[in-house]
Amino acid sequence: MATPDDYRRAAGYRRSTSSGVVSTAAPIGHNSGVAVHADWAYEPNPLSEGYTFEDMSDPRLAVFLGGGRESAAGVHIGEHVALRNSTFFRAVNLISSAIGMLPIHLMRNKPNGDTEEATDHPLYAVLKRKPNDYQTALEFKSFMQAAALLDGNAYALVVRGFRNKIVALIPLKRGSVTPLLSDDFKLTFRYSRPSGGTVILPASDIFHFRAMTSCDGVRGIGLLDVATQALGIAVQSERAASRLFKNGMMAGGSLQTEQTLGEEAIEHLRQTLEERYSGANNAEKMLILEEGLKYVPSTANPKDSQHLETRKFQAEELARFTGTPLPLLMLDTTNWGTGVEVLGQFFVTYCLGAWFVAWEQAIERCMDASEQGVIYPKFNAGALLRGSLKDQAEFFAKALGMGGGAPWMTTDEVRQNFDQNKIEGGDKLPARSVSKAPPDPANDPKDPKNG
Repeated sequence: MATPDDYRRAAGYRRSTSSGVVSTAAPIGHNSGVAVHADWAYEPNPLSEGYTFEDMSDPRLAVFLGGGRESAAGVHIGEHVALRNSTFFRAVNLISSAIGMLPIHLMRNKPNGDTEEATDHPLYAVLKRKPNDYQTALEFKSFMQAAALLDGNAYALVVRGFRNKIVALIPLKRGSVTPLLSDDFKLTFRYSRPSGGTVILPASDIFHFRAMTSCDGVRGIGLLDVATQALGIAVQSERAASRLFKNGMMAGGSLQTEQTLGEEAIEHLRQTLEERYSGANNAEKMLILEEGLKYVPSTANPKDSQHLETRKFQAEELARFTGTPLPLLMLDTTNWGTGVEVLGQFFVTYCLGAWFVAWEQAIERCMDASEQGVIYPKFNAGALLRGSLKDQAEFFAKALGMGGGAPWMTTDEVRQNFDQNKIEGGDKLPARSVSKAPPDPANDPKDPKNG
């Protein structure tokens, strides 16, 4: 029975590993002394080291060797093929970039019940500014989010410093980490080193961020697995369109007559049409036809119309898999309430909201047990939920107590939303303003009409 290593050697796979024996070296992490090498080439390797293949016809072999998942449409779907689809790329890029640009605040619960940003905690800078030596916070979060979308799982090495505090998060190559749940429900991770060999890491050394949907409770399900058939049909539709433009006949119309034209007449007619009527400068000119010729414009046949409908439906199908509203995928076919603001609220509530919670809880799971409940991460989605300036003005006016309501925000809190500095006395709630109704002329004693 062949093993993955046998196929690696036979196929000239560029990354060689050991024969599967688990290394007894110290776990990679704090003070391990093991250098972490990054190789970020996109090479799908969705199968774990524990798989074996019965023969060369095993469908899992193509996935293991990088051929992608085979669809019923006859296309092998890997990330290179999938991301060439504009709808799928837009959805993955939109979700990943939205998660990447939003800040993750590290908060602290104070004894009096208030909360504050834990700016003095080492993890604060890791999450908000510099997760490692070569990535910004946006790059790290976007990469991890894209991996979780495509594969269902994203892994990063947790580097700890003084007092076991997290000081860095280093992404690990896709397909190099396999979660292992023992019979006594202890979770560990098998990591295949880029230089060869494997090592078993404790759960505390791995930041595991995964998709919410799972079949075993440990690994998430990726879009490349569940959307294989939809992507296969979409790819074949694109290829059919390409063949049509390359080999198909796309004449704008035809000239028809009941008479028989000689070769010289046909050649003269062709030259006349090219000289007098071709090109943008001759657009909309009237044709002068002889010999009883009639111009018949071409119309789209039902087959072509059905092809366009298929491509449109596949775009909608991929939008369902990603949970992204159609207008945000540049498919402006639906009227969404009052416009962009409603779209943003829908996107945050029904698509990004669950990812926010997944990020927060994955980070909290890596934190020291003594800090959990006191220090916690929190996404700030306010930038995506802000309305127009008019809506914001009305909201903050009410928050400051204007209009007769009780104020619940201070002036400094309002200014902070617009990145403005604090002002003197701005840390106190404003006095409640009471709007007075204008005097009734019928009750004015100075009015002669009232005697």
